Amino acid sequence: MSTYYTDDHEWVRVTGDHAVVGITRHAADQLGDVVFIELRAAGERFAKSDEIGVIESVKAASPIYAPVAGEVIQANQAVIEQTSILNDDPEGAGWLYKVKLADVAEVSGLMDADAYAAFVA
Repeated sequence: MSTYYTDDHEWVRVTGDHAVVGITRHAADQLGDVVFIELRAAGERFAKSDEIGVIESVKAASPIYAPVAGEVIQANQAVIEQTSILNDDPEGAGWLYKVKLADVAEVSGLMDADAYAAFVA
């Protein structure tokens, strides 16, 4: 399992041709208290950089962009129903999607943990 990051502050945890997608701790901290999350339904396909959801916080509404192309296998209903999970554990229980990757090689263009840490520093 490898984790990659985007400059839009999403993370992608890849296992084979499947991945889990979410937002980083940095993004969650910048948003503040999340009050609403809208996610795509299972079966929906998307291209890299497509808007795949919206997170609304007490500060702003922010789009979620697809870090890779693929198909939604599952949206995290728990985080939709209890938005505080996203603030409490954005890189764990606060994941947003499980996806089937359209092209596993696409993750090679994303940052590793060290590059992302340097990016947000």
